[in-house]
Amino acid sequence: MDTIIRITIDGIECMASRGQYIVEAAKENGIYIPTLCNYPGVKPKGSCRICTVKVNGKLMTACTTPVSQGMQIENNTSELNELRKAIIELLLVEGNHFCPSCEKSGFCELQALAYRFKVMVPRFPYSFPLRKVDASHPKIIKDQNRCILCKRCIRAVKDDKGRSIFAYRRRSHRVEVGVDAKLGKLLTDELAQKAMDVCPVGSIIVKEKGFAVPIGERKYDNKPIGSDIENISVSKH
Repeated sequence: MDTIIRITIDGIECMASRGQYIVEAAKENGIYIPTLCNYPGVKPKGSCRICTVKVNGKLMTACTTPVSQGMQIENNTSELNELRKAIIELLLVEGNHFCPSCEKSGFCELQALAYRFKVMVPRFPYSFPLRKVDASHPKIIKDQNRCILCKRCIRAVKDDKGRSIFAYRRRSHRVEVGVDAKLGKLLTDELAQKAMDVCPVGSIIVKEKGFAVPIGERKYDNKPIGSDIENISVSKH
């Protein structure tokens, strides 16, 4: 049986299970902590840093930090929100994100976070990198211009032996995520769809399935990201 403990998030006393990660405990209490690299059911990585919170005065990632009794957490502060906004801006200018023409528009978590944090014109210069669109695989298109290197596809899309279908290749500023040369042949229709769903942006698209949902009916067209968490009923332990 889980041990129930008390934590405080932005001055609100919350109940959580010992060992839960902060982002999970916050969600169960109807408190939204933004994330990009985190994905339910997949081991957290803490690579995007958007979920950064202050724990007892120290900056920590909410997706990788387990709760403990009496933990004091700051989440919705101007300092942290400005940090998150800066990260979102950096991700936007570092790649080539043309939202109006992207198949993932309306479903894209990066785009939705930009709306939530009111990113209008990024303060950083655009890098306009020259990256290829790899359409060589029979089932998916891998657009490196949109990839934010979150590793969600690497951590979540595996074959029946637990081997990752996607992998990092190259180094430093040239690093990118690609389909493993051998294991890519094992990418089924189901795994291809999972890869597209897992990707928080439009970097992985199943061939011949773009724009399946009309504009105006997509996930974030009518409600902001996080609203499904903030509007849930807080469970009582």
